[in-house]
Amino acid sequence: MYKELTLQHVVKIPPTKFGGDIKDAAFEILSEQFNGQIFENIGFVIVCIDVLELGNGKLLHGDPSTYHSCTFTVLCYMPELHEIIEGTVVEVVEFGAFIRLGPSDGLCHVSQICDDFISYENMNQRFIGKESNKILTVDDMVRGRIIAVSMGTGRSGKLGLTMRQPFLGKIEWIAEEIEGEGGEIVDDNLEVED
Repeated sequence: MYKELTLQHVVKIPPTKFGGDIKDAAFEILSEQFNGQIFENIGFVIVCIDVLELGNGKLLHGDPSTYHSCTFTVLCYMPELHEIIEGTVVEVVEFGAFIRLGPSDGLCHVSQICDDFISYENMNQRFIGKESNKILTVDDMVRGRIIAVSMGTGRSGKLGLTMRQPFLGKIEWIAEEIEGEGGEIVDDNLEVED
């Protein structure tokens, strides 16, 4: 789930940044420290948005930098268990498929791709269902459910996905499943005339 959060931090501004706007310097330093990082309690920080408040600088003995209490906003992604996601398959390996979910990737283990026996074709970098002939390869759009979240620190985090539940999997498989149940695919771009 994407969220905009307000955070507080103490930012260290070196003397080389004193000549310009101090708020811009704080934003630049916060962006370097937080953008692209994973924090266990807030998730994956995509980008710093704005510096809301910047307190007066404090000096420490023997350190020419100033330290400012700061309130700022960030856009983050915090995956939640059982959340339905959509993404693109970016890599297919013998043990599963890596799916790009925006700021991070998730792994759908081979046992969680579909309810069929799956075989891996190394030469074509794809999975094929034994009875259903379903094929999953790089660049396929899929829908899955998050079944495991392990948020590390720095730039590492792990997401486990499943596509074995109804109306999950490759988008084409879902469309076939809906039609097979007598459902109707609705095109959001259609206009209704009166």
